[in-house]
Amino acid sequence: MLTFEQIKELITLVAENGLDGVEIERSGFKVKIEGRRPAPAAVAAAPVRDPDAAPPATASGDAVAAAVAAPESAPATAVSETAEIVKSPIVGTFYAAPNPESPPYVRVGDRVDVGQVLCIVEAMKLMNEIESDVAGVVVEILPKNGQPVEFGEPLFAIQAG
Repeated sequence: MLTFEQIKELITLVAENGLDGVEIERSGFKVKIEGRRPAPAAVAAAPVRDPDAAPPATASGDAVAAAVAAPESAPATAVSETAEIVKSPIVGTFYAAPNPESPPYVRVGDRVDVGQVLCIVEAMKLMNEIESDVAGVVVEILPKNGQPVEFGEPLFAIQAG
């Protein structure tokens, strides 16, 4: 069995060395850490179409299928280029509050201090509090509550100041 610290060290090694991933099995315990993945295609370049409109007429059926399968729009972000991004230090599940009955740790517009808990990322039944490494105002919360997150995935955008 690996300790939490050993798992964090493996995650760091995979990330720092640009590895595709690593998989370890010991005494019936198995952990798989996936590393770099190809960057997703730019969604902003895809045309946005009205969902009620008929598919565009083309000579190729494949082009119609591709147009229908493409995402209709990507959520627009209002994050300024100067916002600090708080990223997930581990793979797990994002939780905005300590439990379902509690209010979220932070909301958009809240002022946060360095070291203030922003959320929890659950990994292997361990609840890991994610703290802010910058003081400022929360301008965007990127994952939805209960959503799986990857190592290095942006969680919050915080406008320093």
